[in-house]
Amino acid sequence: MNVADGPRRILHIDMDAFYASVEQRDDPSLRGRPLAVGGSADSRGVVAACSYEARAFGVRSAMPMARALRLCPDLAVVRPDFNRYRAVSQQVLALFRACTPLVEPLSLDEAYLDVTENAWGEPLGMEVARRLKQQIRDQLQLTASAGVAPNKFLAKIASGWKKPDGLTVIAPERVEAFLQKLPVEALWGVGPVTATKLRRIGIEQLVQVRTADPAQLRAAVGNQADWLLRLSHGDDPRRVNPNRPSKSGSTETTYPEDLTELREVRAEMERLARKTAAWLERKRLVARTVTIKVRYDDFSLVTRSHTSTMPGRDADDIASRAVALLERTEAGKRPVRLLGAGVHGLMPDRA
Repeated sequence: MNVADGPRRILHIDMDAFYASVEQRDDPSLRGRPLAVGGSADSRGVVAACSYEARAFGVRSAMPMARALRLCPDLAVVRPDFNRYRAVSQQVLALFRACTPLVEPLSLDEAYLDVTENAWGEPLGMEVARRLKQQIRDQLQLTASAGVAPNKFLAKIASGWKKPDGLTVIAPERVEAFLQKLPVEALWGVGPVTATKLRRIGIEQLVQVRTADPAQLRAAVGNQADWLLRLSHGDDPRRVNPNRPSKSGSTETTYPEDLTELREVRAEMERLARKTAAWLERKRLVARTVTIKVRYDDFSLVTRSHTSTMPGRDADDIASRAVALLERTEAGKRPVRLLGAGVHGLMPDRA
């Protein structure tokens, strides 16, 4: 039987506490200590990443640094060095691509690999994952967690099962037993808000989606219903795409002092939107949807979006749409600590 006809062997590899681990590797004085990578508490910074030692105190990504320091007064704080993280990420990806050309990076610290066929002729995905993890440890002095499964959905869940430095395999014959253990949040695209909606109609476990009333399910999650039903059976047909195009782009800023004047907020939003439009120009892409993000002084976050029938990248148009979306927020009435302007629905510019 040709391997293309049988189950795929998909890996999801996720670097453990990546930014923090790189910092601890490169600075021996940080090893074994609770560490946060992010902005200063004095400048209202947030935690971009944290070590496992810091997580033991309740420190988490996206937490205000001031709160992180209250939870862990001995927390070491370092500024992020994204150029260094990108360079290390490229080294990791080079190891992956020496194994298989079917590598789909998701971010600097995680990727999917299809190792059904691989450079080592290794028939077991588990052994490929073990070998890659060892290469990362030996050559880069870092650790990664890996999930091995017949598809991307299951592989991603598996990689998070035993972090850090974990390796979890979901063989085809174990898929159903594994699905039976999972809460509804494990479904792709189900965050806290959607999970609450599903619980309201009696869905606590992933497998309960299968027997839910179709009308109730659609009322709760809309167009996601068919996709979630498919995932609840462990069915994910998506292939690993080594040439995955950008689906979105955005620019955002956290301000050292709250913005309270609407005029100032509008000017900032226009600046961010024009910067995003310049990114589209460089990438030779056009976009249908403009999205803005507004985080208030109490850290609550709202997003607003506008979709046009015709895609484009005109900076004046994108900026005016972004500024207009501010009218649907409380900017100017409530202090603002973060603004963002993004574009979605991207496609190549055929002009």
